[in-house]
Amino acid sequence: MAQALQPLDDAPGGSAGRSIELLQGAPALTLLLFLGPVAAGLLGTWLPAVGHFPALGLSGPSLAPWQALIADPALPGALKLTLTSGLLGTLGAILLVIAFVAAFHGSLWLARLRRLMLPLLAVPHAAAAIGFAFLLAPSGWLIRLISPWASGWTRPPDVALIQDPAGLALAAALVVKETPFLLLVTLAALEQSNAGERLAVARSLGYRPVAAWLKTVLPAIYGQIRLPLYAVLAFSLSVVDMALVLAPGTPPTLAVLVLQWFNDPDLSMRLVAAAGASLQLGIVVLAILLWRLLEILVGLLGRRWIAGGRRGDLLEPATRALAGTVMAASMLLAAGALVGMALWSLAGRWRFPDALPSLWTQANWLREADGLLASGGVTLLLGLASTVIALVLVLACLENECRRGLQPLNRSLWLLYAPLLVPQVAFLFGVQVLAVKLRIDGGWIALIWTHLLFVLPYVFLAMAYPYRALDKRYERAALCLGASPNRVFFRVKLPMLMRPIMIAAAIGFAVSVAQYLPTLFAGSGRFVTLTTEAVSLSAGADRRIVACYAFAQALLPLLCFALALAVPAWLYRDRRSLRGAT
Repeated sequence: MAQALQPLDDAPGGSAGRSIELLQGAPALTLLLFLGPVAAGLLGTWLPAVGHFPALGLSGPSLAPWQALIADPALPGALKLTLTSGLLGTLGAILLVIAFVAAFHGSLWLARLRRLMLPLLAVPHAAAAIGFAFLLAPSGWLIRLISPWASGWTRPPDVALIQDPAGLALAAALVVKETPFLLLVTLAALEQSNAGERLAVARSLGYRPVAAWLKTVLPAIYGQIRLPLYAVLAFSLSVVDMALVLAPGTPPTLAVLVLQWFNDPDLSMRLVAAAGASLQLGIVVLAILLWRLLEILVGLLGRRWIAGGRRGDLLEPATRALAGTVMAASMLLAAGALVGMALWSLAGRWRFPDALPSLWTQANWLREADGLLASGGVTLLLGLASTVIALVLVLACLENECRRGLQPLNRSLWLLYAPLLVPQVAFLFGVQVLAVKLRIDGGWIALIWTHLLFVLPYVFLAMAYPYRALDKRYERAALCLGASPNRVFFRVKLPMLMRPIMIAAAIGFAVSVAQYLPTLFAGSGRFVTLTTEAVSLSAGADRRIVACYAFAQALLPLLCFALALAVPAWLYRDRRSLRGAT
């Protein structure tokens, strides 16, 4: 009788049976598309690093690439610059986030700031770096705003405010750019930690808010933000597009130096580049291990501090004032970078020290219209294709997990973060070699596939919690009414998850737009995106033209986020009116 009442699409061998088989294969397919290129890329980079390079007739192990790498005079400076900017940028971002959330937990300021984070997160790294340079350059907007009435400068000062030898401009830009990501990750972790109850207990014992948060909430959530923090550390130590704009060029950071070796016409330099890429990977691994040791040390000292029973009377006012000031300055810099790009893109004449252009024009945009449309079209197609594929794979994996009653494991998160923890320059050369062997190099397939490696983790992270947190009673009620699992998925789950899906898609699109190295390596120089064009122009083109490309690069993800918020609100506008009527 039960089989007779079973819906036709649930019958054995029917569409439901086939869909279950497809869902069960989704995780394996995702891992193959996701981790296969990373593993092959690392292997393709390591082999030339030890002298195996058939293009030059080399097939045996050799230390010559490493000897050439160590002998290069630019290496010591590149290592120092990489470590300084990467470690300072990561440390500054996480300390700012922890201090601000501890000081303003539960306040309206934190709620308002959370709404501002998504647009700031959408701005690509290259656009943020170019906007930052427009602000802080000796002839930048900030200097103009205080000149000559406050500074006395009638000419740009002869001070290295960007591309400084210590890499402080790059470190500051990394703090500004990575703070929104770490803040959103921290706020998401708070929702799963019973932070309110922990704070209430600590406050009832006489602890001040900041001390209560640091002693009770931070130990509970740090484990959840550890992997995102490691990803920020890996990115900061190996970033290329931001370093090309903000870091010095003699010597550059190690990642930029390796990229220069890869692009050298002399094929023998590929061996040195492979050794440098392997060294870059070793530096990131070592930095993560040292960071982990620092976590253990801070944990031991923190336990003693927690057991000491100090209520934090002296900690409270200083933390609130400092964290609030630095966070406000960071957000103003991020907003000022966008405004500065918009101003320069419309400037016809803007002499120093004028605070605003004396002549406004649309000629900059009209002159570059063809190039903007061509590179913007490639950027749009790449972003849409990689995001749609990532969404399909992520939803299939999550639905398979739901139907089979699987519990997510911590090791799955490590697999998910693999492309984010491994420096791009350490495996993208090997991915290019793999694409050549598969005869897909320089084509759309290789380009979309490479972008997918970085889009998929962010889409999964954005979708996993909303999907798993969806109330199971909706699904059970639909199944009891005779709906098949497929019908429940398409008619119940997807409409209810429309907003998270759209936001995840916007995040994935923004990640695709920001990709610089993957486009260079997988596209073999045949594809021009807004990102590659903006970075290449930033080396010495007219500031107005650079602003056009950088602002267009930032505008695409911002429009996508606006659509992600507007479309669900428009689709379900009638439900809100019905709720108000009742």
